[in-house]
Amino acid sequence: MRVALTFDTEHPGHPTGPGVEGRILDTLADAGLRATFFLQGRWVRAYPEAARRIAAAGHLIGNHSHHHAPMDSLTEEGFRRDVERADETIRAVTGVDPKPWFRCPYGLGADDPLLLGRLAELGYRNVGWDVDPEDWAEGRSADEVVSGVLERVRVLEESIVLLHGWPAVTADALPRIVAGLDESGMDVVDVHELLISRR
Repeated sequence: MRVALTFDTEHPGHPTGPGVEGRILDTLADAGLRATFFLQGRWVRAYPEAARRIAAAGHLIGNHSHHHAPMDSLTEEGFRRDVERADETIRAVTGVDPKPWFRCPYGLGADDPLLLGRLAELGYRNVGWDVDPEDWAEGRSADEVVSGVLERVRVLEESIVLLHGWPAVTADALPRIVAGLDESGMDVVDVHELLISRR
């Protein structure tokens, strides 16, 4: 059984504690795990040191758009410009090519053949998820995030878990998630390893 932990790393949706990304990275490093981080271009520009730390730790990096706007609300030119600007920012700051991995903000447009075609023209493929513990929801507890991940992944042969890089509750829950995955004998991989094998 394999699971990919992914973190949408963007400007917070509501107030959160400082240093969350660092705590997430520390937990992953302590466990020797490689995750996937979908980076928002504007976030990378605002927090270049944090973005470089993610890259330096060897985690897989994907593109999460520049403005974090619903991709299905953009014109064709706006869509292209947003994806390319994030791509350029991620490359310039981290030195890493985020292609071919992309995640549509909010998942909007992820099932639209037209948008997926536009992504493909730009060298990207969208990465969805199988498990969403709603760590982004205000008032969500660490216990709810832990159970939301572990209860679901245990019934799936393979899964992609959606987490975020900014909620303090995610950093609080992650050590227990990692321990639970280990106890269940899960093989934690990045998105590339999981999806390439599905071809």
